[in-house]
Amino acid sequence: MRKPLIVFAALLLAACDGNNSATSPDSTKIKPDSSMATQPIKSPYPVTYSSHFTMDDPKYAEAVLTLWKSYDSGNIASTKDIIADSIELYLSDGSSMKLSRDSAVAMVTKQRNTEKSPKARVDAVMSVKSDKGEHWGLVWGADNYVDSKGNNVTMNIQETWRFNAAGKADLLYQFAQEQPRKKK
Repeated sequence: MRKPLIVFAALLLAACDGNNSATSPDSTKIKPDSSMATQPIKSPYPVTYSSHFTMDDPKYAEAVLTLWKSYDSGNIASTKDIIADSIELYLSDGSSMKLSRDSAVAMVTKQRNTEKSPKARVDAVMSVKSDKGEHWGLVWGADNYVDSKGNNVTMNIQETWRFNAAGKADLLYQFAQEQPRKKK
């Protein structure tokens, strides 16, 4: 048993050459490679919208975060100016609809009023622009709340918001899953 460990240690030391720039302190930092952003993705599937996105103005991600915060606070109407005159919604329950801004605000307010103490957790957020010139705000996180029966609920959420030329949200794709409970 000792002989294989010695051979393994010798191989490991040989692989870890101290002059190798890959192990230098600066090389451990992730360095963006701008050439990678322009390379097309080779997909075995037809891509129906786009496979080419670039980072965009943070204001789109910030708008999504503002919408999330207004939901937590219960003051949805305060952010209605972020929404376009009409918005298409594809919600996590499988429903889809196209609503006026006021109808969308009323619907979300009604839903919000069924939850007690909602508190969002944001895991990741970004703004991207497609090669079609459309601006998107994306957020991954969770919504924690107490439902009408007094149960604590945590929903993992991913939302993709599109913003029109005026900078208003006009489309939402929402995906959610109840957070799995830990086994005892």
